[in-house]
Amino acid sequence: MTTNAAVAGDPGQIVEHATARVLELARTWLAWDGTPRVSADGERVYTPHKVIRRYADHLIDHLAEIEARLAGAPTRPDGWHASLVTLETDWARFTEADLVEATERLTRLSTTFRLRLLAAGEQEWDRDRGAGVWTLRQVAEHVGSPWYAEQVGDLRR
Repeated sequence: MTTNAAVAGDPGQIVEHATARVLELARTWLAWDGTPRVSADGERVYTPHKVIRRYADHLIDHLAEIEARLAGAPTRPDGWHASLVTLETDWARFTEADLVEATERLTRLSTTFRLRLLAAGEQEWDRDRGAGVWTLRQVAEHVGSPWYAEQVGDLRR
């Protein structure tokens, strides 16, 4: 994983930028026709609600990881079904109210993620935490991808 030069001074910015991109795409999902989109790897299907759920879960999961690392505590084992499961609620129509809720939820989560990294301080961002354990910057870079949202894409096209 490489360091994103644009956020070298503040790795939390990459998370906020990804969230802005997710929400930019989500604004086009009001036109969703109910047809699921197949992921780029051809292995999963995505709907607007599934994207919002997975992106929020991803932020929560890695924010909890950061908290555990900073506290010197073990991380919680991964029990998510993640993208392999499409819930019944994922098939619902994506409405203006859903967009408002997603905007509030994801903006708060990504801001909390960034503020947590800022509070941890620069000395923690790239500190080696052992073999096979990502630095806090690498966690931010991993989470800072709008990949899920890109699977549904821009529905204005």
